[in-house]
Amino acid sequence: MPYRLRCWDAFQRPGVIIMVVSVCPADIVAAPVEDVWGLLNQPSHYGEWWDARIEHVEPEGPAAAGQVVNATSGALGRRWDVTFVIKTVNPARHQIQFDVTLPLGITDHVTITCTPVDGGSCRVQYG
Repeated sequence: MPYRLRCWDAFQRPGVIIMVVSVCPADIVAAPVEDVWGLLNQPSHYGEWWDARIEHVEPEGPAAAGQVVNATSGALGRRWDVTFVIKTVNPARHQIQFDVTLPLGITDHVTITCTPVDGGSCRVQYG
């Protein structure tokens, strides 16, 4: 999967170094855009394609702004809490935006967009 470096920045506050790295992986998926969008639009199934176990979705149902997805993910021999908060859902653009809160104070602002390439494939970009 190709990675395109979008921006990199580092700055300091007294006693603290803050670094921001943003990448936008993208790839062509051999599936129609509506099939891929069907997966993105069901937060209770994110664990089927993401390295996370979905614990709870509130409220349940298709992706919607304000929805909270609580999950766990494994690393370093333990399970870590991960929280997704869906910010916007744009079915016309096959786009979903959410904030992911990870361990150690890390927050990821994510946009996933699916763009049709032809009737049987689409480009999926995560960034």
